[in-house]
Amino acid sequence: MRVIGGKLRGKLIQNPTDRTTRPLKDMVRESIFNILEHSKNEKTNFDNNIVLDLFSGSGSFGIECLSRGVKKVYFFESYKPSLKILEENLNELGLKQNSVIREMDAYKILKENIDNMKIDLIYLDPPFKDKNINKLLRKIIDLKIAQKNTLIIIHRNKKFKENFVEDFKILREKTYGLSKIIFGKFLF
Repeated sequence: MRVIGGKLRGKLIQNPTDRTTRPLKDMVRESIFNILEHSKNEKTNFDNNIVLDLFSGSGSFGIECLSRGVKKVYFFESYKPSLKILEENLNELGLKQNSVIREMDAYKILKENIDNMKIDLIYLDPPFKDKNINKLLRKIIDLKIAQKNTLIIIHRNKKFKENFVEDFKILREKTYGLSKIIFGKFLF
């Protein structure tokens, strides 16, 4: 797997060798970032943004954001083999200065874990079998860490059917193989 764009374009990203972590495929990541850079509704200016990468795995999403100029990424991962790879990736790519790794369950996030920052972009990539996504969305709303124009990207299995919390508006859904990518915002 490689970084697709930005200053680190072409650099390698390591992946865990076990099957517990499901890394975001290059093609899907490239499509997400094309949407973030060129779409009307989901366009994101990466410069100086703060990103929250929940269920980070090897960190490919947050690393891609850092390569494109975001100010800081908060990585949340609790699975030790993935954490080791995430740390190695950030070290090898020289991204530690703009990264904060939280070794903890994403559902236990507190404002203090993100230094009381307001988040510009949130990426949620829980295990496909996880059915508590609304609990996490509600917690993000309750913590008041999202802003009016904070974009939320959710990676789910394409068979995943759930009615999201009423405060979450889906802007776009795209399917790639087994994956479904949902772009949305909170209605504040």
